[in-house]
Amino acid sequence: MEVVASKTRKGKLLPTNGVFSSPVFLALSLQLLAFIFSYLLYAADRWQFGGVLSPYVLLAIHASVAASLSFLLGMSWWWWLIQFAFPFALVVSLVFQLHPGFSLFVFLLLVLLFWSTYRTQVPYFPSKSSLLPCILEQLPARSDLRFIDIGSGFGGVSISLAKMRPEQSFFGVEVAPIPWLVSWFRAAMLGKKLRFYLLDYQELDFADFDVVFAYLSPVAMPALWEKIRSEMKPDAIFMSYEFKVPGVEADLIIKSNPNDPDLYVWRI
Repeated sequence: MEVVASKTRKGKLLPTNGVFSSPVFLALSLQLLAFIFSYLLYAADRWQFGGVLSPYVLLAIHASVAASLSFLLGMSWWWWLIQFAFPFALVVSLVFQLHPGFSLFVFLLLVLLFWSTYRTQVPYFPSKSSLLPCILEQLPARSDLRFIDIGSGFGGVSISLAKMRPEQSFFGVEVAPIPWLVSWFRAAMLGKKLRFYLLDYQELDFADFDVVFAYLSPVAMPALWEKIRSEMKPDAIFMSYEFKVPGVEADLIIKSNPNDPDLYVWRI
């Protein structure tokens, strides 16, 4: 574990400009552009060469164009994968004439796993186990400490910390039903000071917690910082794994391993 940087003077949120657009709408628009490009290529091939390009080559070109445009426009990495896989999945479903019930099952499963990704633009990110000692190092030792992981997924961070600090209280909040249910069951089996909420973290009052930990996405950070500043008590701690608050210098930047993301720590 290495402290990359530290400071004593708190930063201020700098104004940022930008238009927030739906990534789903952008992804569909790029798929349409990729389809138009592929169709024009198909038409030119038929006209000039009599149809040399096979449908599979055209499909691969379509997928590659969609993924490349997503990369060039700065979409997150998981969108590159979705954009590339989408046309293949669509063709497979049509060729093999999959039963509508199978498609409905897959859709419902994805909804339960990624309940709020469309609205919050925050996908599931599993934390690395090497992160835990870094968090633990920053936690005050007092027994009445209340720690919460917002966007807790399957509960790994809070559950692991609760095992290390059984005298303290650990919480998690998650909006996706399946990850929340798994974390709730794990907490019930453990029987420690541990609780998971099926909620949007915006519905919580951060004044109830001494430490807030987040592993969300760059999109969520500006609004989250405003909530942190308006609700958390003096001397409370906010930690964010990998993602910085734009325009706000962290009090500590910690790296658990050379190839791991940074842990950013702000003391309120």
